[in-house]
Amino acid sequence: MGRRNAHGRRVALAAAIALSILAQPALKAQEADPTALPYDAQMLRLSEILGALHYLERMCGDAEDSRWRDQMEALIEAERPDERRRARMVENFNRGYRSFRSVYRRCTPAAEIAIERYTREGAEIAADVSKRYGETGG
Repeated sequence: MGRRNAHGRRVALAAAIALSILAQPALKAQEADPTALPYDAQMLRLSEILGALHYLERMCGDAEDSRWRDQMEALIEAERPDERRRARMVENFNRGYRSFRSVYRRCTPAAEIAIERYTREGAEIAADVSKRYGETGG
């Protein structure tokens, strides 16, 4: 059993590294945009996480579950981004979805670990942005 867990952790780590590499071009493009908001990189990462979770949760749970896509729609509605910024957020959501779809065809322990980690990371980003940039934040 220990061998299976070690393999699962390696697969999850490989998937996380692949996602971080995929995110780099989007983050560099955001940095070059002088109209970018100070938390745009975090919003792009959160969008990517929501896309990954949308795929993983539907694969590992209820195939009809749309809560992460619904969360993405709520995020866009709350942000009210201009068309360019909205397109980047949607692009990152789709990137997160596609990156896991290309690796996972069925639910595995590594996919379940990814769900846990991405859920945690997404919650941390949301809390940080809300705290730092929200109406009551600094």
